[in-house]
Amino acid sequence: MDQSAPNAQSFIIKIWLEATVEENGYATWRGYIIHVPSGTRRYLNDPDDILAFIAPYLQEMGVRLGLALQIRLWLRRWTRPTRRKPEP
Repeated sequence: MDQSAPNAQSFIIKIWLEATVEENGYATWRGYIIHVPSGTRRYLNDPDDILAFIAPYLQEMGVRLGLALQIRLWLRRWTRPTRRKPEP
């Protein structure tokens, strides 16, 4: 990472519409976020996924997340549906 900005993180976020309101009655969007220094990538289908991805990097920098945000992120981890592999 750039040594001139030791308290900075860089992310690339790309989002796109897969279906519009006119097509489905609701918008469906997808995207991904990349942590530039590590190259770690996460695919997105919910705007809250962006914050969930960035939060650990902020905490590592010493940013204290508000209690409401911490609870929301914790609940997302436990209420997110698990993806199962299809049975053969």
